[in-house]
This record gives sequence, structure tokens and C-alpha cells, in this order.
Amino acid sequence: QVYLEESGGAQVHSGGSLTLSCKVSGLVYNSYCMGWFRQAPGKEREGVGAFDSDGSTSYSDSVKGRFTISRDDGKNTLTLEMESLKPEDTATYYCAASSSAVVVASLPFEMNESEYEYWGRGTQVTVSS
Repeated sequence: QVYLEESGGAQVHSGGSLTLSCKVSGLVYNSYCMGWFRQAPGKEREGVGAFDSDGSTSYSDSVKGRFTISRDDGKNTLTLEMESLKPEDTATYYCAASSSAVVVASLPFEMNESEYEYWGRGTQVTVSS
């Protein structure tokens, strides 16, 4: 059974930093494209960034330069390092795995939820001003 579990969500002040983790089990996750999504209250879920099986990454414009996704194969863990946090980063953050999504760094950022088969339950990040 595939299991994705996010952790690390917290309340932080604007300008602060936070690292989220996603522990993966039940699949060979380094052969999947792994993604982070977020959903703010009253808004649709949006893609934050993706880490493909070959190590390629892509990020939404709203987080580029502030967020970094990395993968620890030894721990089957995906991390999302967030810096210079803003109140608009407040959301529930989800990690997800896709067997079909492909990151092409030369193309405009795009993450399609429907391509991600496996999802965690989310972790809450609140950034106060």
C-alpha cells in the first residue's frame, strides 16, 4: 500500500523559514515525479513545485527562488524548504506522486493534479504578518 505522510507544518512569522517533509512508502518513489501542491482557504489547489525521477525540478513563479525541493533516497523522503515566507504562502501543503508527469525545465511551469495518483493528507502552514 502506498503511503505519503507530510510533516513539518507550523505557524511562522512573515520572513521566516520552514521545512516540510514527505515520507513515502509502498512505491519506488525515486522512479516517480514527486510534487508539492498547496491549497489556501477558499482557493483551488495549486502546484508549488515538482522533482522528477531524473532530478529535474520546476517551481511556480510565486515560490521560485524561495522554495527548494530535494529528495533523500536513503530515507524515502521528499522535502520542501521554504524561505522568506509570506502571508500568501499560508495553505495546506500536500505532497503527491506521479508515474506520468514529466518535468521539463525549459518549458513554462505546469503541474496537473490529475497526473498525480498518490497523495498525502496535507500539513498546515500559516504565515502571520
